[in-house]
Order: sequence, then structure tokens, then C-alpha cells
Amino acid sequence: MDALVSGEWLAAHIDDVRVVDVRWYLNGPSGRTAYEDGHIPGAVWLDIDTDLSAPATRDDGRHPMPTAEHFAAVLAGVGIGEGTPVVAYDDAGGSTAARLWWMLHVLDEPVAVLDGGLAAWPGELTTDVSSYPAVTRTPRPWPAHRFMTADAVDAFDGAIFDARTAARFAQGDPAIDPRPGHIPGAHSAPWAGNLDESGRFRTSSELRERFGDSAAVAYCGSGVTACHDLLAMHVAGLDDIALYAGSWSQWGADPARAIETGG
Repeated sequence: MDALVSGEWLAAHIDDVRVVDVRWYLNGPSGRTAYEDGHIPGAVWLDIDTDLSAPATRDDGRHPMPTAEHFAAVLAGVGIGEGTPVVAYDDAGGSTAARLWWMLHVLDEPVAVLDGGLAAWPGELTTDVSSYPAVTRTPRPWPAHRFMTADAVDAFDGAIFDARTAARFAQGDPAIDPRPGHIPGAHSAPWAGNLDESGRFRTSSELRERFGDSAAVAYCGSGVTACHDLLAMHVAGLDDIALYAGSWSQWGADPARAIETGG
């Protein structure tokens, strides 16, 4: 299973994978409500805020990584055992589904994102809430080389990519960003630029041209859409990549951290 799968592939393999709906909206409707209103048959829903993150704090950011124990318990609760292939989707270009992809990918679990999201699904949707027997799953530590602290980013000599919009990279958004600007030396790489006009991921060569071939770390506002850049780097064939999960919600909240503004 590749990191990206088509709707047709998923329809043909729907009984061989566990489908996970990861819809989530910043200051918008409920992802759970969207799931209940219609989802891919057999899909379960996981929440970015509570299932795929630890509680938000000023020191750690809005979406810190959950403990290994919490993540294992979440997966076990919806019947996803070790080695179960997972296909994640959302309705926003993979911008939230990529968070689950990264979390499973770094644990060497089989996982893909539905390229094109919910709109790519060729079949009917259902309102039946899926339920699976819980399984036993042993927690596995997060691999340290796949995650960076603020201090590690500060000392990093590779490429740093910011997945927020260009406007937020330059000046921030006072509604959600603790300060304007970005991490010094970072490159603006809005996650939406990984997609073509059809809403699907660009080719590996196009993404390679975008991200280069050096070691890289990605961040965003809170460590969610940064995973979209990491997925794009993976598609481009890059492997020496890491997530700064605290992202700007952590960095910008620390007055001791230097910042830059402008494009």
C-alpha cells in the first residue's frame, strides 16, 4: 500500500483495511457531526483534539503529541491492531488526515491517505456508525529522530518548512497565532501547495523540486498541517524528515524565542 491511494483502490480493498475519518475544523463545525451526517462505509472517526493529541497547553502548544500509551489505547479501542492497514481521509485535501498518517508511519505501520479526500470516494456514503471489537495493542515509543523540540529546531542546520499560509508565515493571524511571523530561517511551504488543481497530490518530481533533498523539519500552527508537508516530502522520496509538533503555537508563545516577519 502506497502512502497515497485513490478512491478506486480503496473501493476495491475496503474489506482489507480500516478506514478512519479524520475530519476536523478550526473554529468550524464538528468533525464528529460531519462524520455522522455521512461517511465512507466502515469508517471510524478519530478526533484531532482528543484522540491524536495531548491536551493543549501554553508551554506545549495546541496539539502536542499524545503519549504512546494514549495513542495505543485509542487505536485499540476502535479495533486497529498492530499491522492493520489504515486509510485516513478528510474533506480538506488531506490536511488533517496526514496527522494520523504521520503518527502511524513513524511507527512503521501500514497507512495511507485517500488522495483527494472524501470527494474521491466513488461509492455511496452511510450514516451508520461503525463499531469494531476492541483489541490489545502494546504502546510503542515515538521514535526520537522523527520529532524535534524547540531547542532542536533552533540548532537545526537543515531546511525548516512552515506549512501555514503565506500570510500567516509573514505576519501571523491574531485570532490563532500567539505572535506574528515565523521561525528564523524557515521557508514558507503552505500545505495546499502540495496539491494540484484537482485537489490531489502533485507528482513526486514536482514535490521534490519544492522541498529539495536536504534533511528537513516541518511545522505549522500546531503540528497538524505540518504533517501534510511531511507526507509530500515522503512522496518525493525524502526520508530524513521530522515534525516539530509544538509548532508556532509553542514557539510563538515563548517570548525568549527569536522570530522573523515578512515573506
